[in-house]
Amino acid sequence: VAMADGDGRHVLNAAEAIYDLAGDRVLGTDDLLRLEMRRAPAYDKDRDEHYNLISALHKSLRGSDPDAALYWFARMIEGGEDPLYIARRLIRFASEDVGLADPQALSQALAAREAYAMLGSPEGELALVQAVVYLATAPKSNALYRAEKAAREAARSSGSLPPPAHILNAPTTLMKELGYGAGYRYDHDLDAGFSGADYFPEGMERPSLYRPVDRGFEREVKKRLAYWDKLRKAARDD
Repeated sequence: VAMADGDGRHVLNAAEAIYDLAGDRVLGTDDLLRLEMRRAPAYDKDRDEHYNLISALHKSLRGSDPDAALYWFARMIEGGEDPLYIARRLIRFASEDVGLADPQALSQALAAREAYAMLGSPEGELALVQAVVYLATAPKSNALYRAEKAAREAARSSGSLPPPAHILNAPTTLMKELGYGAGYRYDHDLDAGFSGADYFPEGMERPSLYRPVDRGFEREVKKRLAYWDKLRKAARDD
């Protein structure tokens, strides 16, 4: 118990290993010491090794290497890492490194976290394994991550510009007199379901924030954006 240093998982694993090793014989002190030496490499959840291994897992996922990702996942689990911490990192990865290249990636990561929360260890860890393999083999895109950073920069640099009047609600007579909602076109009333209106502040040059890649589902998203850009240009030219 002292060797476990507060790690309940190690106590259970050690008990199982002792049972397997003993068989029909009585184990001595030397046997137990040899068994302890086989323990997983030192892993301090509050120090560098914690961050080194999660970095290794993240980069293995990003590099589409399921075998390496599984290895680093197992290293963390064997070292006593909280599986819910790993689940949180998988959820983040699903949005940051897969995104809309595979919209199911986030659902898989969230489902794995929910399954683990329901089952606990060790049964629930298999759901995390499923998420690890799914994310490692999914098409990759960081377009959402880059779009968020670009949008925040645009928001900071543009100051407190108000929305254009035509997309403001006008619940009062005064607001209507001020032009709120004037000229707004309800997209669903149009044949293409698209008005091509400008939703950015007046005088602000339209930025290109979200730039999907030619991988996975984002390939389809890119086609949709090109289609709407074409309609938007036609609406401006009318």
